[in-house]
Amino acid sequence: MDGLQISPLKAPVIEIIDLSSKDDSDNEEKRDNSPDNASLQELEDGDDDDHQSLYEDMLEGMLDRSEWDEEPADMCTVEEAFAFRKRLRLVGEDEFIAETIETGRITAKKLCTAFGIKPPSLLDGQPDHKYYPLLGLGITRELSKRVKLPEYNTIDDAVHLLKRSKNIIVLTGAGISTSLGIPDFRSKETGLYSQLEHLGLSDPQEVFDITIFREDPSIFYSVAKDILPSSEKFSPTHAFIKLLQDKGKLLTNFTQNIDNLESHAGILPEKLIQCHGSFATATCVECGYRVKCKEIYNDLKAGRVARCDRCVRTLRQAKPFGIKRKRSLNGVPLSKKKRQSYEDSTDDEEDYDIAVAGVMKPDITFFGEDLPETFHDRLVRHDKDLVDLVLVIGTSLKVSPVSEPCQHIDFDIDILGECDSIVTELCRRAGWDLQHEMIRDDGVDVQLEEGYESRYSFKVKSA
Repeated sequence: MDGLQISPLKAPVIEIIDLSSKDDSDNEEKRDNSPDNASLQELEDGDDDDHQSLYEDMLEGMLDRSEWDEEPADMCTVEEAFAFRKRLRLVGEDEFIAETIETGRITAKKLCTAFGIKPPSLLDGQPDHKYYPLLGLGITRELSKRVKLPEYNTIDDAVHLLKRSKNIIVLTGAGISTSLGIPDFRSKETGLYSQLEHLGLSDPQEVFDITIFREDPSIFYSVAKDILPSSEKFSPTHAFIKLLQDKGKLLTNFTQNIDNLESHAGILPEKLIQCHGSFATATCVECGYRVKCKEIYNDLKAGRVARCDRCVRTLRQAKPFGIKRKRSLNGVPLSKKKRQSYEDSTDDEEDYDIAVAGVMKPDITFFGEDLPETFHDRLVRHDKDLVDLVLVIGTSLKVSPVSEPCQHIDFDIDILGECDSIVTELCRRAGWDLQHEMIRDDGVDVQLEEGYESRYSFKVKSA
């Protein structure tokens, strides 16, 4: 739904960042827009609209300063950055520029870092005015954000909000499942994408490309077992969301995960939006026949392409045995290498047309497929005017559509650590009885992050 505008959520927003898996989604999703893929010549050529677009692409490719691999030699401290952003909102853009850039108090290059912009390498050695467009976009982005609510800063405030709120939206990502051994997608060393180099793909995301799946579904099936939960076991964080539901506080759980563990934890269908689909069901790409995923579970775990039983029955009745299957799929010829690999994986019975006709695709949203409309419908038509608290757990919110509600929001309270430990401690402070076999009684150390007024780190105490 391109062009849909969602008003900034007015409710308090608490972010729980899982540090057990370092999500590099910004690098993956935005790599074509990264500063190093632009050139100074492109910035100097073209008209004003071209320049604006290129600088916007560069800004989209920037990482948050907490994720920078290497800090610039000359950058604002956290305290300076906070003061500059506060001053901007107090006096407005024109006066702010007059006080800073025009007086020579600070360079545009350094001031960019106050707004979370790492100066791109392609501008190294360039005069300071070359940074003006990037700084301007950073200022515009800052002014468009929903301002942090000043009355919420402490962990006690977070606990108070949990106890008080009646309609809580929970936005979740891979961080709530990693404690179960399910890999996230984009962590540098442990993420699924980093483990797929052996497939020889130009981009590991091609595993989830619908065109590639239609050409050669064996590529997806060869890795499906690595992301398919081996059991219906769920994490303490899943149990926490279920506890919110039991207390009548859960408005909606919007999840980016495809493992379907929310359902196993007992989240009701009417409270759950699986934004990227899930492994709960699978559909035949030819006839549309849908089954529970447990019916193809053995194929998924074995890395074997699952077939549609209905297509197989139909084609066996319509075609005599002995007719070899087609050498193309939906009119798209398979490459020799992919075709050979795909054909070699079939047994004698599958060496007929029926082997291609009925491939089952788990109902997860692949790249190249439309996202379900349920996310926007639920948020805009139902939740937006009811929500009184938003919890963001285990996701860096870099991927649409889940990122949209919080895209222009300064979080009111940030909590960094292991998701399971964080929700356990919040429940303990709230006097709630969170039950789960994985919960430990080690306790946590809570520290306010240096330079912040409402960002905390939770660390499990050593036994």
